[in-house]
Amino acid sequence: MHVQNLDRVAQWMTEQGLGSGELHDVTEITGGTQNILLRFTRDGREYIFRRGPEHLRPVSNKVILRETRVLAALAGSDVPHPRLIAACDDTSVLGDAVFYLMEPIEGFNAGQGLPPLHAGSPDIQHRMGISMASSLARLHAVDHVAVGLADFGKPDGFLERQVPRWRAELESYAELDGYPGHDIPALDAVADWLQTNLPARWSPGIMHGDYHAANVMFSPAGGDVVAIVDWEMCTIGDPLLDLGWMLATWRYPGGQTVLNNPLMDAPGLPAPDELVAEYATNTSRDLSALTWYTVMACFKLGVILEGSNARAAAGLASAAVGDHLHQATLRLFDRATALIQA
Repeated sequence: MHVQNLDRVAQWMTEQGLGSGELHDVTEITGGTQNILLRFTRDGREYIFRRGPEHLRPVSNKVILRETRVLAALAGSDVPHPRLIAACDDTSVLGDAVFYLMEPIEGFNAGQGLPPLHAGSPDIQHRMGISMASSLARLHAVDHVAVGLADFGKPDGFLERQVPRWRAELESYAELDGYPGHDIPALDAVADWLQTNLPARWSPGIMHGDYHAANVMFSPAGGDVVAIVDWEMCTIGDPLLDLGWMLATWRYPGGQTVLNNPLMDAPGLPAPDELVAEYATNTSRDLSALTWYTVMACFKLGVILEGSNARAAAGLASAAVGDHLHQATLRLFDRATALIQA
C-alpha cells in the first residue's frame, strides 16, 4: 500500500486515540486472499490492518464492513476470533476503501505448512481437527439476536433457496466466452435429492460460510484453534451447513481430500465421525439430517470451484488451475453421490 495512504491511516488512528507518531515495521501478510493485510507497530502496540484489494470490487467495502460487524459481535465470546480494535467506514480517509484494525494473532495457517512440532506429532494433528469441530460448535452456540446480528442475514427460506441459487450461479458461467458449459454427470441427481430431502426443522444462527482447514489459525505450541479467520461469507442462516462444509472438505479414511492442505495429509487427522462426535458434545442442534448438509456443501462448493474452471476457459485464470479445480468439483459430486447412496 502507498506510503501516503499509511500516513492517512496514522492520522486517522491519532484521531481515534490509537497512539501517535509513525507506523513502524510495516510488513505485508500474504496468503490466499486478495484483500490487503499489513502488520505494523505504533507506540509499541502491534496492529493488523485489513482492507479490500487494491482494485476494489463492487462489494469489497460492504464485505469488509460486514466482517467488522461480526467481529464486534463476537467480542467477549468464547469463539476464537481476531479481536477488533477499530473500524473506519469513511472512504474519504483512503480515497476509496474502508478498513479496520485488529489484534495480531499468534498462530499459523496450516494451509501454508505444518511447523516441525505439529508435523511430527500425530496427537497434536488429532487435536487440531478436534479443536476445529469444538470451535465451530462454540460459534454456532452464539445467540445472534442477543449480540446484535438479528438483521445480518435472511434466514427465512434459507435452505429452500440453496439449490436454485447455486444452480443459477452454475448456469451463469455460460456467459463466459470459451467455456463450453459444465460437465458434471451427477449434477441433476444430487440436486434432485437435495430438493426432495430438505430438513423439516432448523434453528438460524451465525454461519461462517467457508469453514475449512485453511480458514483457521492454530497455536504454535499445540493443536488448539486460536482464531477463525476470513469472515467474508458470514451470514445468518443454518449453521449446520458449516459443519457439512468442514466434512465435505475433510479427508476421508483411504480417500482423497478435495482442497489441498498439509493438515489433510497428516497421519493423526481425526476421522469425520470423530469431528461429528466432538461437535455433538458441544451443541443442542439436531444432527439427524447431517448427511443433507454435507451433500449440500459438496454441491455448493463444487459449483463455486467450477466457476474457476469457467474463468480459466475464458482466459481469466490459468488452464492448469481450471483443470485442477474441475477435478475437485467432480470429486465433490462423487462424495455427494456416495453419501446419498450410503
